[in-house]
Amino acid sequence: MKAIRYSRYGGPEVLGLEEVDDPVVGPDSVLVKVRAAAVNPVDWKCREGHLDPILQAVFPVIPGWDVSGVVVRPGVAVPEFAVGDEVIGYVREDFLSRGTFAEYVAAPVRALALKPRNLTFEEAAGLPLAGLTAYQVLHKVLEVRRGETVLVHAAAGGVGSLAVQLAAHLGARVIGTASEGNHDFVRRLGGEPVSYGEGLVERVRGLAPEGVDAVFDTVGGDALKVSANLLAPEGRLASIADNEVVDYGGRYHFVRPDPQDLRRLSELAEQGVVSVHVSETFPLERTADAHRLNQEGRTRGKIVVTVAGKE
Repeated sequence: MKAIRYSRYGGPEVLGLEEVDDPVVGPDSVLVKVRAAAVNPVDWKCREGHLDPILQAVFPVIPGWDVSGVVVRPGVAVPEFAVGDEVIGYVREDFLSRGTFAEYVAAPVRALALKPRNLTFEEAAGLPLAGLTAYQVLHKVLEVRRGETVLVHAAAGGVGSLAVQLAAHLGARVIGTASEGNHDFVRRLGGEPVSYGEGLVERVRGLAPEGVDAVFDTVGGDALKVSANLLAPEGRLASIADNEVVDYGGRYHFVRPDPQDLRRLSELAEQGVVSVHVSETFPLERTADAHRLNQEGRTRGKIVVTVAGKE
């Protein structure tokens, strides 16, 4: 099969399209013909070696954790999926080697759920990692409740846009930071947009004078200090971008595969509760360009790589 691989850490230029062996399907895995794979910031952070302390790279590495596709062959111990099932997955292992930017991937059954029938393969590919991140932070870390006010940073981004929709579905009032050009987009998601930059504290306080009940940080750095200043007395703070959040009394969260959470996300998508905005698509051979665009950090929604390849 064809796959994108890199044999050393570096910039997008280390990514190349190569002919590689087809995956071996273990007893608890499913061979999936990849139709689309979403790009996430963690992909280029892994490629540059930033996650080396927690994820060993077994070179050459096929990058990518998000996937949507069609089941070709279930493993011998997998009754949950059948040939022809359309699936989505957050296919992460505890090392870097066998990712989703390829024609096929052998995905552990624990990483998969049935694809939402109302989403395209491109849209569905953008749901697993970002959706699981938003779902787990809101439900399990911040424990957002009806009637609370939640501040979501980078509300037009991949994780942020899903967090706005999920928090609104929980019955929360959602304030989202976004550039002015994305304010209407955030409103359509169910949030109240505020602009980044100087004066952010005052702008948020103008909307929530008593402070916010929960902050979902996807940015890190200075956003953590700002967030801490915006919390109500019993407010909660969580970050997926900066583990220094603990210094501000908050919690850091690194998303994990969870088939039950992923199934619930798929159900919510089918119910029209959450949608995935795909800003741009690239063919597999242009994965490096997709990485470059994602690394600029100004994407609305998701960037997705589409895969044709052999049958």
